[in-house]
Amino acid sequence: MCLNLVGIAQIAATAAGEKKAQGVTILDIRGLSVFADYFVICHGNSQTQVQAIVKAVKEKVQKEGIMVKGIEGLRDARWVLIDLGDVVVHVFHKDERHFYDLERLWGDARQVLVQ
Repeated sequence: MCLNLVGIAQIAATAAGEKKAQGVTILDIRGLSVFADYFVICHGNSQTQVQAIVKAVKEKVQKEGIMVKGIEGLRDARWVLIDLGDVVVHVFHKDERHFYDLERLWGDARQVLVQ
């Protein structure tokens, strides 16, 4: 299956939503960043929920044939990065999401409707 990048971001966002991730957002950062084209940002209310969201995203994208290049921060589950190449998924604990406020930092990015 050949997916475009926004399709990959949508798959990750849907998987996060299925684990009750809060505030699921996709940012189009093409032209603003050299290391990725899309960010998927969401948060969980506990470390356990953050870990469950990460596991669900990993399993769903792998099922779709998308390679997970790396996962960082899973043990502490405060801010976990899932590297899908040109799509990076950020799964925060709710406290860290508010503190880092990526949507504000990347305020020039266009938001993509999560389907």
